[in-house]
Amino acid sequence: MQVGILGGTGPLGSALGARLAASRLSVGLGSREVAKAKEIARNLTQRWPEIDGFLTGVDNDQAARAQIVFVAVPWDAIIRLVEPLEHILQGKVVVSMANALVKIGSEFAALTVPRGSAAQLLQAELPSAMVVAALHHVPARALANLSRPVEVDTLVAADSSGARSQVAGILSRIPGLRVLEAGSLAQAPAIEAMTAVLLNINLRYRATASLRLTGVEVA
Repeated sequence: MQVGILGGTGPLGSALGARLAASRLSVGLGSREVAKAKEIARNLTQRWPEIDGFLTGVDNDQAARAQIVFVAVPWDAIIRLVEPLEHILQGKVVVSMANALVKIGSEFAALTVPRGSAAQLLQAELPSAMVVAALHHVPARALANLSRPVEVDTLVAADSSGARSQVAGILSRIPGLRVLEAGSLAQAPAIEAMTAVLLNINLRYRATASLRLTGVEVA
């Protein structure tokens, strides 16, 4: 399985890349600047030798050619990123991790964006792709520490049940990360909005709260 991460040099994208590489998936860490992507991939490999040979720095064009593609940029940069790659992403499973949020004063708030959510905005831009919303409540810092399990729940939503299950299977390879299928992309606005609540709690209590649901048994 080949995984590409568009805009993968930020905290969340690089952390996800390292985690998936540690699970023995072939990961292309994408960037507009290949040199930057290669440097970050090299630094991650030096820190975590077990991912050597599984993580590579590439440009976004090459990352988009993978079988599964994650988009790791802020919601307001998604369209600019994927527009020139639309012909490559046709028919692919594309994962949106962005949260449509804004900070007003000292508080985060959810935005009402065209189409309802960042994931739905991406689906509208890539009508022939199968967009999946996932990883909205997973702290990049927890994901980046490969020496510890993540211990977080992530909700996965998509209009395609096959794409949803495929992404759930990939993310389930990450130790401690419990993946719960939440339904269609109609659930994405609520999922993204919950991130604002978690961020506000973290600011108020100087914590790193994430999502963990009780009463759910996953086989």
